[in-house]
Amino acid sequence: MKKVSLKIVLAAFTALIGVLLMSALLGLRWWQHVLEQPLTKNKPEIILTVQSGDGLGTVLRQLSASGHVKYPRLTRLWAKWTELDRGLQVGEYRLDRKTNLKQLLQMLNKGQVIRYGVTLPEGITLAQALAILHATPELSASIDGVGDPKLAELTEYPGHPEGWFLPETYFFVRGDSDADILARANLLMREALNDAWQSRDDGLPLANPYEVLILASIVERETSVPAERESIAGVFVRRLKKGMRLQTDPSVIYGLGENYKGNLRRSHLRDDKNPWNTYRIPGLPPTPIALPGKEALNATVHPGQGRDLYFVAKGDGYHAFAETLEAHQSNVQRYQLQRRADYRSTPVK
Repeated sequence: MKKVSLKIVLAAFTALIGVLLMSALLGLRWWQHVLEQPLTKNKPEIILTVQSGDGLGTVLRQLSASGHVKYPRLTRLWAKWTELDRGLQVGEYRLDRKTNLKQLLQMLNKGQVIRYGVTLPEGITLAQALAILHATPELSASIDGVGDPKLAELTEYPGHPEGWFLPETYFFVRGDSDADILARANLLMREALNDAWQSRDDGLPLANPYEVLILASIVERETSVPAERESIAGVFVRRLKKGMRLQTDPSVIYGLGENYKGNLRRSHLRDDKNPWNTYRIPGLPPTPIALPGKEALNATVHPGQGRDLYFVAKGDGYHAFAETLEAHQSNVQRYQLQRRADYRSTPVK
């Protein structure tokens, strides 16, 4: 046999290397094309749901079965090589018509899940808050009413759970529960209440943070005008110092519960069996009557100065304040017994 020259061997090796490099280059270009192709097939969007226990392989197989990812195994290998196979978070991911495979892996890696929001307004009761949470379809329901023992575990408070949740807008992902939202609301309320208690004015007739929470809930329910909160709180603080009963309608209404039909009667104000009847009981009611916000808490620990001991709704969303019973009765005559035709409890915005 003739000996193969070194030049021929080197030429063949060089050609082989060139073919391999060209193949690799073409392969990379092809893969780059795969990565940049939109996944939704001209649909406006698809929602990808990642459940607890799902790994990247499971997600890619699901997308392959639905025709959105062609090469799930290769995609997983590439994700591992580029370290995009980490940080997978439970939730929903919105893929629009422009989302490609590379962007999807980046979304999964960063946990860019769809976040929903639910708002608990200031001044609502815990029962109303639960109704809002249970009416939010993206949240799962796990709390069975205000008497559910899980609320005591959640708040770490053995008494009635009313008032222990800060009204705010809370963001969450599908699969979170009402208990998840309430746990966050309770933590924020504890922080806000502690801050208020630590910064309180001297000489308040309130023995502990819980009494601040109770009075703040009454302040919250008495007015929808932020500028009036300190004045309302000032009236109640002065009444407590003088040993006067609070005589606040929202507290009586809270105690009536489902028996309240929209009209507060004299018989309700004379009811000795209602523990929240502040026309009959001295001092504060036994529990908060609503969820107070931060502003109501701050107004309660920094009440307005002055000598007013009374106030009455004027019918335009605001209140008329008075120092004496005589002046108060005159205001009642003017604003309540001769009510305006367009009487309302909140101001026109």
